Amino acid sequence: MARVSIVKPEQVDDPEIGGIFAWVKEMEGSVPNHFFVEMNFPAFFKAKLGATKVLWEAGELSMEEIQHIGILVSQANGCEYCTAAFCTILNHGLDTAEDYVTVLLEEGAAAVEGERLAALLDYALQVNHDAAAVTDAQVERLRSAGLTDLGIVQITHIVSDFASYNKLNLALQTDYDYRDLWRNVAFKN
Repeated sequence: MARVSIVKPEQVDDPEIGGIFAWVKEMEGSVPNHFFVEMNFPAFFKAKLGATKVLWEAGELSMEEIQHIGILVSQANGCEYCTAAFCTILNHGLDTAEDYVTVLLEEGAAAVEGERLAALLDYALQVNHDAAAVTDAQVERLRSAGLTDLGIVQITHIVSDFASYNKLNLALQTDYDYRDLWRNVAFKN
């Protein structure tokens, strides 16, 4: 049970929050509990989700690349909730085959094809694990994969953004409301 209220308003009168919920429904099929936990702090909810939307839509990384990062970073951080959320977006929102998403959870970065995505995941997982240990070679690999400074800053912020959602959901024990498949495959222990 969540450590804070899950605030589910009967109707949303704030057009900004309504727009966020519409965006989430498009990608996930419904508005999950995480967003209702965030509603306990509406001003920050709007700012945080607005920033996340910019990170997802205004940079050099594709939505598919971003969801791969979200899945593996969240899995590395032990967050069942966020891992399942990003699996849902990749599978439901972006029409990626369930079998592929399952293999990604089982094999991690080794499951991906293509140097660009491999470079992105290597960098993202390094930033998540120990940002101070990022090497010049990892940054150059991103550049070789087509990222400019904009994309390098974007991916670094994306990792930080995902980690903050992981910490929120872990600390507040957000009630899990995704398919059990995702957490069962990602966290077999």
